[in-house]
Amino acid sequence: MYAERVKNYYTGTVRKEWNRLIRSPYFKLEFDTTMHFLEKYLPKKGRILDAGGGPGRYTVELAKRGYRMTLLDLTPANLEFARRQIRLSGVQNRVEEIVEGSITDLSRFEDETFDAVICTGGPLSHILESRKRNRAVRELIRVAKRRAPVFVSVMSRLSVQIVELTLFPFEIELPFFKTARDTGDYPGTYGFTACHFFLPEEFQRVFQNKGVKILEMAGLEGLSSRQTKAVNALARHKKRRRVWMETHLLTCTHPAVVGMSEHMLIVCRKLSAPRISLSG
Repeated sequence: MYAERVKNYYTGTVRKEWNRLIRSPYFKLEFDTTMHFLEKYLPKKGRILDAGGGPGRYTVELAKRGYRMTLLDLTPANLEFARRQIRLSGVQNRVEEIVEGSITDLSRFEDETFDAVICTGGPLSHILESRKRNRAVRELIRVAKRRAPVFVSVMSRLSVQIVELTLFPFEIELPFFKTARDTGDYPGTYGFTACHFFLPEEFQRVFQNKGVKILEMAGLEGLSSRQTKAVNALARHKKRRRVWMETHLLTCTHPAVVGMSEHMLIVCRKLSAPRISLSG
């Protein structure tokens, strides 16, 4: 039920999702911070799975940098749009596959296929059942080679409470508000699709005992989270922006900052020897 709701939502927002990460300096902060950590931990070359990669923003960017990409997404409209962007960017020779599918089932790929796996923008947040979220994480890790980095970002539960307070205070008295506050689950009834919003400790916990070492967690918008006007205004001042970006990258991994950010990123490395729990 929820998967169809998510697919229908993104079918209607393909171009919006493609433009989302570049539409303003504030929204580009998520992309730039993600790229910072990808540049830090990705191998110099190799095959990368962009799992839940939507219309292909990261697939195109990483293909331009010489990586061999596979794009997987739940929504056919996203994939069709991605094919056009890949052709327009001239990187089709570096995109090995474009695949319709869910991150909960990567069985078309054998164990240890990829030199890195990315799952950015929140695909894991669109899985409301905890059992399926755990399955998705195991699948993302399974298809990564040993010692390969795995990058996953999700949407924050604490940040969405701020959104309710500042933009939609009338919703605070509605039943779904307490459900989202207490469980993180939002069924997708008002303006956005079905989503599970994570607490940082919950996000970290879902990767424990699954055969990876957690290297870093980061708040992708960091101290700038929800400060759209201020960030956009700052972009007009080159020196101020440079100093603020330096400050952002120095502070975005602080535990207090991670949880308050709109999006949280976790960076893991698959262990050399398998040590994957069958439970949880």
